[in-house]
Amino acid sequence: MTKAPIAVALDGPDLDTIRRWSRAVAPHVSTLKVGLETYLRDGAAAVDVVSASDCRLFLDLKLHDIPNTVAGAARSIAHFAPTYLTVHALGGADMITAAANELPNTRVTAVTILTSMDDVALRSIGIHDTALDAAVRLAKLAVGAGARAIVCSPQEVAAIRAVVSDDVHLITPGVRPAGSDAGDQKRIATPQQAIADGADLVVIGRPITGAADPAAAAASIGASL
Repeated sequence: MTKAPIAVALDGPDLDTIRRWSRAVAPHVSTLKVGLETYLRDGAAAVDVVSASDCRLFLDLKLHDIPNTVAGAARSIAHFAPTYLTVHALGGADMITAAANELPNTRVTAVTILTSMDDVALRSIGIHDTALDAAVRLAKLAVGAGARAIVCSPQEVAAIRAVVSDDVHLITPGVRPAGSDAGDQKRIATPQQAIADGADLVVIGRPITGAADPAAAAASIGASL
């Protein structure tokens, strides 16, 4: 891809808004991400927005259920042919394998630890590893189970890049250009730092879609990479 390694999160209030964002940023970024909120509201119509562009489809549904159910869910979206489909690594190896077996041409993408969580939040749900240790452990498990991409915070990407092969794509949400509001993200870094540490793709939402000119914001961040 010659466009910037950015996945723009199409988390808009309605289909017209995400269509407008898509048209604005598609010339500048490689990937458009349809998340759970947008998919549950707009369904296939949201995917059609991405299909109308020349960007890759990142279907961010974060599946997490028993293996049989996740396999069925993966089959139900196979016709969209997403480049990436997310599942929660915490669902375990059998669940990840079930999704990967159903979608051999998609990079099943294992989410390690959500970027909205820190070590205190992890302890509150019984995970006593640091976020770094937990993310590395889950990444290794997921790749061994058939995941071909990993979602991790920019603070863990270098450690995970050191333990997985180069053909595994590392995707980092929680990136914020210098001076941007962190919002509900806790483990963050700049997009430049994430790429330098080994990320293949950075996920950016509000710093682009919330800008007065999303196209200019996407182009500016892309040029900085």
